[in-house]
Amino acid sequence: MSVSVEYIKGKLEKELQAELVEVEDISPDMCGSSFRVLVVAASFEGKSRLQQQRMVNGALAEVMPNIHALTQKTYTPDSWQKQKSNS
Repeated sequence: MSVSVEYIKGKLEKELQAELVEVEDISPDMCGSSFRVLVVAASFEGKSRLQQQRMVNGALAEVMPNIHALTQKTYTPDSWQKQKSNS
């Protein structure tokens, strides 16, 4: 079973009440096995980077067995604004 960019995006938006979700299929042949995600969510406030990434993994738990690799960048709204300002 391959996983779609749209499924991951929708799941993260719903489960984490994310303000911004960007998902890119980085599989060699775009087969839906490797993804890069960027998630900005207020629900990450007060959480360590590891806790934030565990929240992402938890939101995708039902499809994680079908994902070979998941690269994550997670931000709170404040840290995202700082990141954009420094870019």
